[in-house]
Amino acid sequence: MQYWLLKSEPDVWSIDQQKKSGSKGAAWDGVRNYQAAKNLKNMKKGDQCFFYHSNIGKEIVGIVDVIKEAYLDKTDQTGRFVAVTVKFIKKLDKPVTLEKIKKNKELSHLSLIKQSRLSVMPIDSKSWKILNKMSKL
Repeated sequence: MQYWLLKSEPDVWSIDQQKKSGSKGAAWDGVRNYQAAKNLKNMKKGDQCFFYHSNIGKEIVGIVDVIKEAYLDKTDQTGRFVAVTVKFIKKLDKPVTLEKIKKNKELSHLSLIKQSRLSVMPIDSKSWKILNKMSKL
């Protein structure tokens, strides 16, 4: 299993909307950055992802599960980009803010800090565990 972080602006698609999509999940579409799209293509069924509210909040707010691997993004007219389907797993007990993430030296290597505009990024298992612990403090 691999771990990822997916960014969404909460006024466009929020963790609560994701939760309402139920067991059928929802397409994670609209990604138009080639590196982020490559990350979507590398996702496998069963991979887990942090759900990150960008712009408003700037914090990890939940966890979703990949339930369908990469397929053509219906919102892309060019046919070049893909989407995956993700299902709500849980809201974090306590959201983990970008500010707190930046203060943790063990997380300084994350793309969330180094490539702040990237919307889909891998998270190593050690960082996944640290971030989960941070959500329970």
